[in-house]
Amino acid sequence: MRGPRLEFAVGAFLLLALASLLVLAIASTNVRLGFGDATYPLTARFSSVGQLRVAAPVKIGGVVVGQVEKIELDPVKFDSVVTLAIDARYQDLPADTAAGIFTSGLLGESYVGLTPGGDVETLKPGDEIALTQSAVDLIQLVGKYMFSGGGAQAAPAAESPDSGSPTEDTP
Repeated sequence: MRGPRLEFAVGAFLLLALASLLVLAIASTNVRLGFGDATYPLTARFSSVGQLRVAAPVKIGGVVVGQVEKIELDPVKFDSVVTLAIDARYQDLPADTAAGIFTSGLLGESYVGLTPGGDVETLKPGDEIALTQSAVDLIQLVGKYMFSGGGAQAAPAAESPDSGSPTEDTP
């Protein structure tokens, strides 16, 4: 028999499960809900951004310090210009900070990694990070390795034994 308590318990359990799935979905998309997190913008130019997306994390030493705010193409130099929203707590980054696009694991998400330098001057809001390293395309690297490996060894083996040199078996 169904009782009102059993129906209420099942309904409460379903609502709790749906709320948990909603929190998990929001947390896995790197979305900031804007509860007073102050940020400042920095830009960086890359020749290739690979699979980098808006809202990807920006990390220093593996710790998230911001996120990618915008990715645009410079119509003059044809570089990718990435705007980073850095948490205001980290506003004293040295002027010689380097930025690179990396991948978490073998096939994980792309992120921007910052490596602070030792300069006394600091980056101001809106400054451009001068030292950058573009994304490495793993598919392209594997293709180069697979299709260029046998080329150097094939040329010397192309000589045939009938090339006119005398052998010991000829009278």
